Amino acid sequence: MQELLLEKGEKMEQESTGSGSSKFSSLQWVFKVKNMAWEAYKNKPFSHWVLLFLSSFGMLVAFPASSLLSRVYFANGGTSKWIISWVAVAGWPIPALILFPMYLFHNTSPTPLSIQLFCSYVFLGFLSAADNLMYAYAYAYLPASTAALLASSSLAFSALFGFWIVNNKLNASVINAIVIITAAMTIIALDSDSDRYPYVSNSQYIWGFVWDILGSALHGLIFALSEWVFIKFLGRRSFHVVLEQQVMVSFCAFLFTTIGVIINKDFQGMASEAKTFKGRVTAYNLVLIWSVITFQLGVLGATGILFLASTVMAGVLNAVRVPVTSIAAVILLNDPMNGFKILSLVITFWGFASYIYGTSTGRLSVVG
Repeated sequence: MQELLLEKGEKMEQESTGSGSSKFSSLQWVFKVKNMAWEAYKNKPFSHWVLLFLSSFGMLVAFPASSLLSRVYFANGGTSKWIISWVAVAGWPIPALILFPMYLFHNTSPTPLSIQLFCSYVFLGFLSAADNLMYAYAYAYLPASTAALLASSSLAFSALFGFWIVNNKLNASVINAIVIITAAMTIIALDSDSDRYPYVSNSQYIWGFVWDILGSALHGLIFALSEWVFIKFLGRRSFHVVLEQQVMVSFCAFLFTTIGVIINKDFQGMASEAKTFKGRVTAYNLVLIWSVITFQLGVLGATGILFLASTVMAGVLNAVRVPVTSIAAVILLNDPMNGFKILSLVITFWGFASYIYGTSTGRLSVVG
């Protein structure tokens, strides 16, 4: 009798252990993340975490604000896609004002500009100019919440291009995130007519959808190529080197976009556009000025994340700002929000969580 009781007890223990194995693995991951975060906190000065918080704040607040201002521009009478693309890079002197004093007061010198590095800056600048123009077309024809949700596909493209170009690892969780986010985009496509503005034609809405996806793909390519430039030509990660790349790429994008604006004769049309803008000239100027400032603050935030943390964290925050933009657009701009879009938003959050889990477990396995 005693032997039978012992056998039953062993079976019950084995069953409880098997059923709780998944819970244990999840708890183990949580404890590892907690321990790694605590160790990282102890190894860095307090100023490091203050700058990291400000950089994260810049990405999660300034970038969504810039996107919403683009929608405000088009919703209140703005028509030029080139102008809204131009203001995205017109603030390139802002990070330059931070970079030049570093040369004077911190005993740093500019990175030698080789032919290969110069060509990479020009090429990335051209891609950035094209990317901004694609997003301008998307925000001209789509609600900001819809455009932001579609732009979340940049995370999937970043992971794929990072795998092909710089050999970043793809695990099951990251692949799962790519599939989930793709499914979220499909849901929006299936309900494409419910949030179309009355003054936007069906063909314009479809093109806005297409340009948003293409812009997200190009954004992912730029992200991977920027990391490749660091590995191939720079070989070191310091704040002024990261800032140099951003200034040079933004300056090249500014030149390309300015050429486009001049050819399209949009500078001449700004005065008449301001007069017909809702709120007149003052509101028009404020929208463009704050678009310049918020975009560059977001860029500075991303630059700080690249230096203070990693490209992985920059990619995660770049993805998280997408649902932030979508929710803010519903609250501030009264964007239409139906069941399909809510479902897409929930699935997108799920995809982001899967991506964060996949990237963090990959790093934890290396640490462990």
